This record gives sequence, C-alpha cells and structure tokens, in this order.
Amino acid sequence: MGSSYAPEPQKLYIETPCIPSAPLSRAAGCNIFLKLENLQPSGSFKSRGVGSMMHRALLAKPDGRAHFYCSSGGNAGLACATAAATLAQSCTIVVPTLTAAHMIAKMRLLGATVEQVGENWSFADKYLREELLARDTEHGVYVPPFDHPHVWEGASTIVDELVTQTRGLMAGGAAKVDGIICNCGGGGLLNGIMEGVGKNFRGSKPTVLAVETVGADSLDASVRAGELVTLPAITSIATSLGAPRVSAKTFEWTREKHLLNTVVTDAEAVMGCVKLANDARMLVEASCGATIAPVYNGGLRKAMGEGLSDEEWSRKNVVAIVCGGTDVTLQILRDYQKKFGVE
Repeated sequence: MGSSYAPEPQKLYIETPCIPSAPLSRAAGCNIFLKLENLQPSGSFKSRGVGSMMHRALLAKPDGRAHFYCSSGGNAGLACATAAATLAQSCTIVVPTLTAAHMIAKMRLLGATVEQVGENWSFADKYLREELLARDTEHGVYVPPFDHPHVWEGASTIVDELVTQTRGLMAGGAAKVDGIICNCGGGGLLNGIMEGVGKNFRGSKPTVLAVETVGADSLDASVRAGELVTLPAITSIATSLGAPRVSAKTFEWTREKHLLNTVVTDAEAVMGCVKLANDARMLVEASCGATIAPVYNGGLRKAMGEGLSDEEWSRKNVVAIVCGGTDVTLQILRDYQKKFGVE
C-alpha cells in the first residue's frame, strides 16, 4: 500500500526567534531583545516581504507559471532567487555595478539569471523594467525590493511574532514592547514594522527608531526638508540601504509621533557589526550593524529615554531587528575595521 505522504515545500520565510541579550542590555542600560531575521532562508528579512509578494503573484497566474524580475542592491535579489527556487520558477535579477561578486555568485547558485547595470539601484531598476520586463508580457512579474503593499505586509509579520514571543520574556511576564529599532533603506522594512505596530498595539504604541547611515540617509534628508528628497549619490558602505529615495508611504509614516529616525556613520555601523559578532556570535553586514550601533553608542537612550532616570530606563523593553544581510564575510569585516579604525 503506497504512502500519500508528501513533505511540505520549504517555507518562503520562517518564524524567527526573539531572544534577550544580556551583553546588549548592559551596553544600552535597558532590556534589549534581538529579533533574528538573519536566520531567514535568504539570510535577511527580505524573505518575508519578497517571498510573500511572489507567492501571491504566482497564485494569480492562470497557468501557475511566472518569471520574476527583481532589481536589487543584493539582499532583495537573493530573497527573490531563494523564493523562486522554492516555488520552482525562473527569475532574473539586475544589480548595480557596485554589487559584490560573492553576492552575484550566491544568486546564480540558486539558479537566477543575474545582470549588472548602472551605478546604483535606480539605474538597475530602470533597465530591468524598461528593457527586460517590458518584453515579457506573458509570464513577467515585477518584484520591487521595497515599494509594494504586499512586501510591507510580509514584513509586518515580524511584529506579529515578536508580540507573542516577548510575552513571558519580559519583566513581570508583561508583553509590553516599549521600543523597536530597525534600519531604513527604501523603507520596506520600516513600513512593515509601522503596519505591524498599528495592527498589534492599541492605545500606547512602542516607539520605532529608524536608523540610516551617512551617505544613504534619504529618509533623514526628507524629514529635514519636509518633503521627499532624492539623494544625488550613495556614498555609504551600507549599500543595502542605498535607495536614493524612500517610498512615499515611508515619508507618510514620519508624521506619526511614535516614529523617530537617526543617522550613524559608517564607522559606527562597522562597530555595530563587530560588537554583535563578539557579543551575540553573529556575522551581519554593515546595514544591520547600523541598526545595532545606537544600542552601543548611547543613541538609543538619547532617542527613547530622554528625561528618564536610570532606573526608569532600565525597565524599558526594546527589540532590535537583526535584519541580517549576506554582503559580509570575515575578511570584509576585517577590512572595514582597518579602514575605519574600529577595534
């Protein structure tokens, strides 16, 4: 008698752990929890939004076939290639010329067709849409790296999970999240976090701190100008944050009082990577190091704990989104340490 058992295909994204960190809590002076998005199938949070969006697009295809087209600085492309392999579909990724060879190799290993075009993401995106996607009217599906409601919805599941996960971890068993730190490139992650906070918290909402690096700070430039600003160039090493302009929805969210933003230097982002490697034994890229930097440099307390006594601040519970990113190796991190003089 034959078995009807068929294993489920690999999930497009997984529920990631949320763990308390004693070393980071000591550094910050409050309770720090790490939401480990670096453990996603593609190595970054992008698996959630990109995977979710691609799955929905495939279900909408009458013949169940799609060819996915994604423009990316790296992590969105890797998430697209990972999800396409899981869904047994083909994909084409267009990356800027600055994208590292080891990132391109990872995408090709998953079966993706990869092209390098343009000096930054916006050039790569224009080429992808106008030269490639426009010719594939039957099966072509555009996979935006950050600017799509389904991408934000996928990212919002981070908050759904951490609300449940932090219950019992926090002092007194209360499920009170006082703050969330994440980074901001084009705004896909931030939009999802803000959506998730709106969905899961009634009344008093956690403060969300969005972090960028100098030279990839399109959100901060827009906040300062009071309107959407396009950066003339990306000069930060955190190329994953290198969207010259954030999504219109991201700028819209800045009107919310519980969203704050800050900017760190490339050197501080590298410091964040090094300290996370030492304290949590995790290797992440510079864009994720930027998220962690305010935990160590006092920026977190300055943003969220101004006016609080040490004792009041010590009771606050803050979740840092360890977004991951695979544009890093031990050698890359060592080179950055040398370049920026980070111990």
